[in-house]
Amino acid sequence: MKAKTQEIFNRMEAEYGPDLTCYLDHDDAWQLLIATIMSAQCTDARVNEVTKVLFKKYPSVKALADADLSELEKDIHSVGFYHNKAKNIIACCKKLIKDFDGEVPSDIDKLTTLPGVGRKTANVIRSNIFRIDSVVVDTHVLRISNKLGLVNTDDPVKAEFDLMKVVDKKYWIYINHWFIALGRTICKAPRPKCDECYLKDICPTFAKEIK
Repeated sequence: MKAKTQEIFNRMEAEYGPDLTCYLDHDDAWQLLIATIMSAQCTDARVNEVTKVLFKKYPSVKALADADLSELEKDIHSVGFYHNKAKNIIACCKKLIKDFDGEVPSDIDKLTTLPGVGRKTANVIRSNIFRIDSVVVDTHVLRISNKLGLVNTDDPVKAEFDLMKVVDKKYWIYINHWFIALGRTICKAPRPKCDECYLKDICPTFAKEIK
């Protein structure tokens, strides 16, 4: 398993290089935090369209903390689940001001005390802003890591800890970036382009499908 896992990441590194592209547009930590809260069950492209306007209207943590709930709901309506997201955004910003002097913390236990912030969102901040080795498990990572036999679970949190056990720590920060790149180009849901995949000869899912 260790040799196969190393081969997977050797090939990914050769394919994508040291790419740490974040697909959510942001200028600083609090903007990425709010964008990530909004990204649940929504495309990054849609979130970026909304934040392009949102962060001009609300240019600081305090501005969002003081936002009118019904107005913010209208502002982010198109990202879906806007009632809960708007409520969490305001509450999150209030807590940032109250407990963290308006600054986004890097500690995962502190991050996950913020309304609307689970381990995935916390790890997005830790890896993209603070460059702390963290495993971000989104839908691409969960689907592809199962296909590659790296994990065997539908639970994102369990997948995060399982990946930390089998993947060399130096790759943790790259997992999300590389798996997103693979998931958007080749290992698509529901129609993966397996014949084009540079991992097909070591992918157990592909091996099953050709039998």
